[in-house]
Amino acid sequence: MAELFSVPQGCFRLTRQPYRKNELLQAWDAADDYLLHHLAENETLAGQNIVILNDSFGALAVALSEFRPTAISDSWLSQQATRENLAANVIAADHVLLLDSLSLPSTPIDLLLIKIPKTLALLEYQLHRLRPLLRPDSRIVAAGMVKALPANAWKLLERLVGPTVPSLARKKARLIFASLDPSIRPPQNPYPSYYRLTADEPPLCNHANVFSRESLDIGARFLLQHLPDQPGYRDFIDLGCGNGVIGLRLAELNPAANVAFVDESFMAIASATENFRSRFGDAPRAKFVVGDCLSGFAPASADCIVCNPPFHQQHAIGDHIAWRMFQQAHAVLRPGGELRVIGNRHLNYHITLKKLFGRCRQVAANAKFVIFSCERA
Repeated sequence: MAELFSVPQGCFRLTRQPYRKNELLQAWDAADDYLLHHLAENETLAGQNIVILNDSFGALAVALSEFRPTAISDSWLSQQATRENLAANVIAADHVLLLDSLSLPSTPIDLLLIKIPKTLALLEYQLHRLRPLLRPDSRIVAAGMVKALPANAWKLLERLVGPTVPSLARKKARLIFASLDPSIRPPQNPYPSYYRLTADEPPLCNHANVFSRESLDIGARFLLQHLPDQPGYRDFIDLGCGNGVIGLRLAELNPAANVAFVDESFMAIASATENFRSRFGDAPRAKFVVGDCLSGFAPASADCIVCNPPFHQQHAIGDHIAWRMFQQAHAVLRPGGELRVIGNRHLNYHITLKKLFGRCRQVAANAKFVIFSCERA
């Protein structure tokens, strides 16, 4: 259900994505509210080129839509929420230019509005990329909830942009004002980063917002040791693929199979695409999909789905994303198809998986992780 977001710019109906019945969380936070009140009280926005970074569900973009802002995000779900919230408030879609995290605005920036992301590496990448579009008179305002604002956010802004001044906290939110120091010579952008699984394999590309971008995480390492081994499988999906390391191994083990790499992060899909092509070239047997889980896949179109589901969405922790992945996997698998999933022991995925699939067995376990195989009846 849409909730009303009332700010000086107007009153707007906003919802989160993915949609879920009886949603308990708002599509905005106190940092959005604080930032919009600051703009209404202190800024003249008409005729300004406004760029918004990491707007969670479009609260900022919708509220500022009359000024035709550009909104940059690494999240497909964030962009989809923005589109739907614009439509819900009868605002034309072209009032907000949506760019993915690897794209840049075409003109200099007058006002840069930043929601501090969960991953500071993403902010570091963004500041490196956008700095050439900033001028000494550009205004830069970052916002975040106090409990989620790491001290390094200030240091990062000062190191790559210039002096910062924090606001007083309000409703557990804070603003950070930064100004460009033209004398700063930033170091080279460190992203994407690369690491090798073995000395004889090509390095793996990891864009800034990819999970565990410095080395292979221990969950993926464990899952790689327990991948499905069924010669009859022809259509695989690496769901929530990250840099694609699981799908790459599936492609190596099943040379005649098709592999789809799926993630809602534009940077994840860019990483997986580069990593596949560095090993296999432009093979037609792979496809790369940025979107909402398996929403665009036909029913009964896959033999095997392998998944290491997230248990958070931005700063919100919960199992709703994993549950959505499991439900969609059940629909997309062919009869007799398999979902192979790994999770932390404490998440108790086996309870929901058994309810949904019926046939669910433990494949492997260690002190931290459990791997399950679930068969579609």
